[in-house]
Amino acid sequence: MAKKVVATLKKSTGKDFAKVIRMVRSEKTGAYTFKEFIVPTDQVKDFLSKK
Repeated sequence: MAKKVVATLKKSTGKDFAKVIRMVRSEKTGAYTFKEFIVPTDQVKDFLSKK
């Protein structure tokens, strides 16, 4: 499944995108979960700097 997602992100038409995975802590249980986001490559640093 991951190969298909990566292959579709590398199209030469339009913007380039990156898959960002962020670790988020649950307030209820305290356990960590992972959330995946697809953002344009020029906005990756801004996205990761946010809390």
